[in-house]
Amino acid sequence: MTTNPPARSTGKALLTRRALLSSVAAITAATTLPGYHSALASTAPNHLKLLFWQGVTLLNPHFAIAPKDQEGCRLFYEPLAGWNSDGQLVPILAAEIPTIENGLLAADGTSVTWKVKPGVTWHDGQPLTADDLFFTWEYARNPATAAVTIGSYRDITVTKVDDLTIRIDFPVPTPYWANAFVGSLGMILPRHVFAAYVGERSREAPANLMPVGTGPYRIREFRPGDLILAERYENYHVPGKPHFASVEIKGGGDTVSAVRAVLQTGEYHFALNTAIEDNILKRLEAGGRGKVVLTAGGDLEMIQLNMSDNRTEVDGERSIASRPHPILSDPKVREALSLLIDRPTIQQHIYGRTGIATANFLNSPTRYVSPNKQMRYDPAAAAALLDEAGWVLGRDGIREKDGVRLSLLFQTTVQGLRQRVQAVIKKSFNSVGIEVELKSVAPAVFFSSDEGNPDTNSKFYADMQMYTTTMYQPDPERLMNQFASWEVASKANQWRGRNITRWQNAEYDRLYTKATREIDPDARAQMFVQLNDLVIQNHVILPLVVRPAVAAMASNLEIHRSAWDNALWKIADWRFGSA
Repeated sequence: MTTNPPARSTGKALLTRRALLSSVAAITAATTLPGYHSALASTAPNHLKLLFWQGVTLLNPHFAIAPKDQEGCRLFYEPLAGWNSDGQLVPILAAEIPTIENGLLAADGTSVTWKVKPGVTWHDGQPLTADDLFFTWEYARNPATAAVTIGSYRDITVTKVDDLTIRIDFPVPTPYWANAFVGSLGMILPRHVFAAYVGERSREAPANLMPVGTGPYRIREFRPGDLILAERYENYHVPGKPHFASVEIKGGGDTVSAVRAVLQTGEYHFALNTAIEDNILKRLEAGGRGKVVLTAGGDLEMIQLNMSDNRTEVDGERSIASRPHPILSDPKVREALSLLIDRPTIQQHIYGRTGIATANFLNSPTRYVSPNKQMRYDPAAAAALLDEAGWVLGRDGIREKDGVRLSLLFQTTVQGLRQRVQAVIKKSFNSVGIEVELKSVAPAVFFSSDEGNPDTNSKFYADMQMYTTTMYQPDPERLMNQFASWEVASKANQWRGRNITRWQNAEYDRLYTKATREIDPDARAQMFVQLNDLVIQNHVILPLVVRPAVAAMASNLEIHRSAWDNALWKIADWRFGSA
């Protein structure tokens, strides 16, 4: 492609990699280490103190959009099985893992039978039975319930075989059968507690805030966005566990202060999601009171591009899929934006070991990773693309086309690291005549499930937004359904759809559907590679870095982490050991 010289293309010097490096250095140098002022609920030696700088706002796992809410729910609710660090299923409420050999898994992928562990009770003393699993299926699959987990339950049929056994039948051969009732999507609800709150009344359930589960801890107090206090459930179904008498999850603050509260002051034992600049982590870690734990998986920090018009409201809704975006519907504009992001520099000078630059959406496990990994930073080529697309430089240095300014609203959550990335990208975009307005939203608001909140990521009332998409399963089926047309978030589904970009592509839908039914593992893996490439080639999202789960923990705390499940998936096993 022929590129125009800077003076003709933008009227200003294009941002070179050296200039970008200087910008990143200046932004990073401004980092401060604010203090964290805590109000500890207990100082008892057998009390576990967790700090989530993004506070938990609800405790119904089927409404939990944000990872921090999923984690809070995991104190109280459990699935039939979870995923360990090797991507293997581990029984939790199941008596055993279904296999072809034990006769519980159909060889043709059309059904699976689960046996419930006997003797499990809910926190109110009632027994866990197959009726609760059957109810959870009915609850989650009901469109009026508006559960974020509906995609895992909508197309299956659950049959109660006996008091402790269910069978799941799939409408087509299903290679990824360990979805419903498994991992973060599989929390089982008590029928006797939620039966009166299915469908349109689902948001009225008192248990949305005061859970009754089977987990190792029982709720004592919950202040949304601020504090969870929980106590050991003495009748927990695993003898000798959990190891702590009580647990608190404190919410609030910011990432840097959360890390300090664990690594420097020792006020807390564990802080979740502490991905800040690596040089700050190393500086605090050097104090010796704690350590940083990185758990590699498939989580991706990305920029989503809105394919719909977020600027025009129709019947109380913006970002409607049927109304194309006035700027980003132009594929050349989207490609230009990708060329303006210097991923290796962002990794080296902002993320360090906490973010690995990538050009792909799907980055793990290895068999699903596309070989098409080109990361190209070329502002001159980006400027030329905008010229070709008819975006002409105006007198004020901002491009225009048919009376529309090339101006983009770029939003993300309030987090120091993200604000630094925002600033670097804004400067790069400005260098070719793209105006960028930055917006930072409190995480509790951004990831809220409140339908009246205009600033949620699912409503996407911006042109671009940046956050981490999580991959809680060692299979990409769930991750990749967020580009399926039937998953588009909208007012009709209370913005619970997982397709937040509103991108719709018939070829993607066809290939995704085929992949979900392909029994041959090698053929299926290749389909997911092709799906990744469709997303990347169409520049629906702009990948930035693969983000290992980063946590700060006390030196004497022993935990069990897995990239394929919630951080608290084995909270019953956590204990204090030797430093």
